[in-house]
Amino acid sequence: MRTLDENETTLVFEKLFKFTGNNLKNIVESPSHEGPDREPGRYCFRLNKNRVYYVSESLVRRATNVGRENLVSLGTCIGKFTQSGKFHLIIQALGILAGNAKHKVWLKPTSEMSFLYGNHVLKGGVGRITDSINPGDGVVVFSMSDVPLGFGIAARSTQDCRKVDPNANVVLHLADIGEYLRMEDEL
Repeated sequence: MRTLDENETTLVFEKLFKFTGNNLKNIVESPSHEGPDREPGRYCFRLNKNRVYYVSESLVRRATNVGRENLVSLGTCIGKFTQSGKFHLIIQALGILAGNAKHKVWLKPTSEMSFLYGNHVLKGGVGRITDSINPGDGVVVFSMSDVPLGFGIAARSTQDCRKVDPNANVVLHLADIGEYLRMEDEL
């Protein structure tokens, strides 16, 4: 497990910024109360086998006793680097994104299952939407009872959503909590 180099850090922060905006500062500077230390530490990002982990510094110090080949996971896996060098967020990052999301969409109960099966969010299924969403922005999808369901990319701006027909895509699906069941063998 090693620290991210400058290029990797830039890619990770750009992707997180797409979903959190200025709230990225809250993720980076979040205090950690784990470990035997009385004073709070911080969270950091570490890379292990092309996967990026969000982990407390205290836990990283304690994991130095484990060999790299024996270390499977540490902290919260938020994404992975592809072989072409791109960074992709995975569903395990939902907890971090949901608490710091800049743009949110709430789904009607009738369209939650459709989203959890991997489909895009249609305008007819949107219960509420935050203002000032632009096409291409990262969006976290919630149920009407504020349970985070997944995340995606905005296909239309908030203003355009008011004018389009009910079958138009509003959010393009990236990940949802149904992946735990669909990808059970891989995870």
